[in-house]
Amino acid sequence: MAATNAQPADTEHLRTELVDGVATVTLVNPRRKNAINDVMWGQLTAAFGWVAADAAVRAVVVTGEGTDFCAGADLGEAPERHWLAHMRYVNQACLALHAVPQPTLARIDGVAVGAGLNLALACDLVVASDRSRFSEIFAKRGLSLDFGGSWFLPRRAGLHKAKELALLAPIIDGAEAERIGLVNRVVPVAELDALVEDWARQLAAGPPIALAQSKALLDRSSTSTLAEALAAEAAAQSVNFGTGDTAEAIAAFIQKREPRYTGR
Repeated sequence: MAATNAQPADTEHLRTELVDGVATVTLVNPRRKNAINDVMWGQLTAAFGWVAADAAVRAVVVTGEGTDFCAGADLGEAPERHWLAHMRYVNQACLALHAVPQPTLARIDGVAVGAGLNLALACDLVVASDRSRFSEIFAKRGLSLDFGGSWFLPRRAGLHKAKELALLAPIIDGAEAERIGLVNRVVPVAELDALVEDWARQLAAGPPIALAQSKALLDRSSTSTLAEALAAEAAAQSVNFGTGDTAEAIAAFIQKREPRYTGR
């Protein structure tokens, strides 16, 4: 596995790139709808460790090669380790993605099912094409939710809807996914890349410290009391007012110009 503080080298099944502050992590297994095999889980963990540690990364896009996002875990191969040890290995990728402090954006085209859907839900924002299809397919494979589905799904769609999606395992289209809150925006496939690029550019141009703190505050909101949330907000604002970025934002507002953030 590559060191978490270095950009991983591209492999047969995973590609990373960094352009203008936007890191893109691409699953590359299009013949199997970008299903994630045993080796890819470790590569994802390394990729998310890299983006979290690299100060040059201001936003992260997660996507799949070709016309699909991800068909979930590749069940065509059995792991070399015991299944419990294997699931702990898989879980490292989920935890690494959730620990990324920068804003993360999933770009969905085609299928996003099983662990592939939960990979998308683990991102902060989800944008999908109008030909996308979604399913917590586990029940139809004799399995229960994994890759954080039991944690992310009720937070996105509510507990009763989450149970419907998990227990009945329907396949839903982009419009329904948007209606119930699984995705932020659904657009025609011809407009997908432009929207992803626009959102990623906006995220990368934002104040990194402030955005990371807002993300962390929101992630903790469902387990915090109001008093705890207010105290955490106060601490975060104290940090912000000690940064050059907040001073730059205020100066830019007064001078009627766009701010230039440096992450300091």
